[in-house]
Amino acid sequence: MDLDRLIFTFFNVEVAERYWRQVADGAIVTIELGISIVVAGLISGFFLAYIRSFQNSSLRIFIISFVNVFRSLPPLVLIILFYYAFPFLGISFSAFTATWLSLTLVLAVYSEEVFWAGMESQPKGVVEAARSTGLNHSQTMLFVVMPQATRVMVAPLTNRVIAITKGTAYGSVAALNEILNEATSATSFAGNPTPLMLGALGYILIFLPIVIFGRWVEFKYGVN
Repeated sequence: MDLDRLIFTFFNVEVAERYWRQVADGAIVTIELGISIVVAGLISGFFLAYIRSFQNSSLRIFIISFVNVFRSLPPLVLIILFYYAFPFLGISFSAFTATWLSLTLVLAVYSEEVFWAGMESQPKGVVEAARSTGLNHSQTMLFVVMPQATRVMVAPLTNRVIAITKGTAYGSVAALNEILNEATSATSFAGNPTPLMLGALGYILIFLPIVIFGRWVEFKYGVN
């Protein structure tokens, strides 16, 4: 085993010192993008589930169809459509916006299904009891159903958030300056894969705390 050659090729200190700032800049973009996706995706998903809870067949059919369509499309295809195809329609998105919009839609439709399942998991008697006290539909959903359904939703929501936010790497197809794109570019200039190792380290530093936090939330608040 040629350990020296392995270290020189994949863990070259000189190359790392030269390109770590470039990879760090990509990490900042990844963090900003990930946070914006989580916030917008979860809010949108809850809103869709909330609208679906009304007894309106047209709205429910529309939301179910919308969810099914975007669950069927890979995020990479959505990014390509928003970034490369929409300009032909006179609508242009930046690489950041195209990636954000694509992954937000994906998280929204998956989280909608989780929120809806949580709502449906509650016994009918809970809703009827809440309504009998004078609460309207919105108050019943917000203050009675959702708090009780939280324990059911914690695990699938955290798993979806982690899985989809890691998809920020798809933004590289639109030349978004996130970690993977910056690491790949640096690797090409350096002629050495060490920047890719820096990129991998960046993903670990960003997402490992999220994974650990997700497990803690599941353990503390999830269904045991």
